[in-house]
Amino acid sequence: MQSPRTRLATVAAAAVMMAFPPLHANAADAATNTATGAAAGTAAVTQPEGNWMIRLRGTYLDFAQKSDRVGGAGASDRIGVNNKWIPELDVTYFFTPHIAAELVLTIPQKHDVHLDGNRIGTFKHLPPTLLVQYHFLPHATFRPYVGAGLNFTRIWGADLAGNTLSLDRWSIAPALQIGMDYRLTRNWYLNADIKKVWLSSDVKAAGVKVSEVKLDPWLFSVGVGYRF
Repeated sequence: MQSPRTRLATVAAAAVMMAFPPLHANAADAATNTATGAAAGTAAVTQPEGNWMIRLRGTYLDFAQKSDRVGGAGASDRIGVNNKWIPELDVTYFFTPHIAAELVLTIPQKHDVHLDGNRIGTFKHLPPTLLVQYHFLPHATFRPYVGAGLNFTRIWGADLAGNTLSLDRWSIAPALQIGMDYRLTRNWYLNADIKKVWLSSDVKAAGVKVSEVKLDPWLFSVGVGYRF
C-alpha cells in the first residue's frame, strides 16, 4: 500500500499535468491555427476580381484650336472651339488580368464656335471611343495602364454664321490613352486618365470646303471606378 505521503504526491502530479498540457500539443495546435489563418489570408488575396469595371469621371476637353485659312485668305487658326468640362462614363471588360477593352461614353455635347474671337454659332457632337488597354500591374494597389483605339464622332445641329457654314457629320479618328487606377477597397478605385484624339472636320459654305478645323483634343479625366 502507498503511504499517505506517496498518494499525495501522485495526486499533485496528476493535477499539474491536467493544468499544463504537454508543450508539444500546444505547439501543434498553434501550428494548425497559423496554417489555417495563412490559408484564409491567401484565399482572400488570391480571390479573383470581377471582369467588369465601370468608371464615372469628370473630363476636361482641351481643343487644339487649329484651322486652315478661311477661303484660302487671311491668317490660319482663326476658327476655334470652346474648351469645357463634360461627364464621362466608361465601361471596361477584362479579358485577362492584363488585357481589357474600354468603351468611353458621354452625353451629347454642345460647343460654341468662334471666328477671330467672335462667336459665330454652335454645334453638337457625340464622341464614343473604343480602346484596347494593357494593364501593367493588375494585382497591385497602384495599377497603371495604356490604351489605343478609335474615336467615332457624330456631329449635328451646326448653326454657324446664320447657317451659311456647315461641318462634316461623321469623323473617325485614332485615340491614345494613359492612366492609372488606385485601389481603395476590394471593389472601389480612384482613377486618373489622359487621352489624345486626332479629330478634324471640314468647314463648308454652300457645300464647298472653305477651311478645316483641327480639334485634336486632349482629355484630362479624374473619377472613381467600381469593379465587379
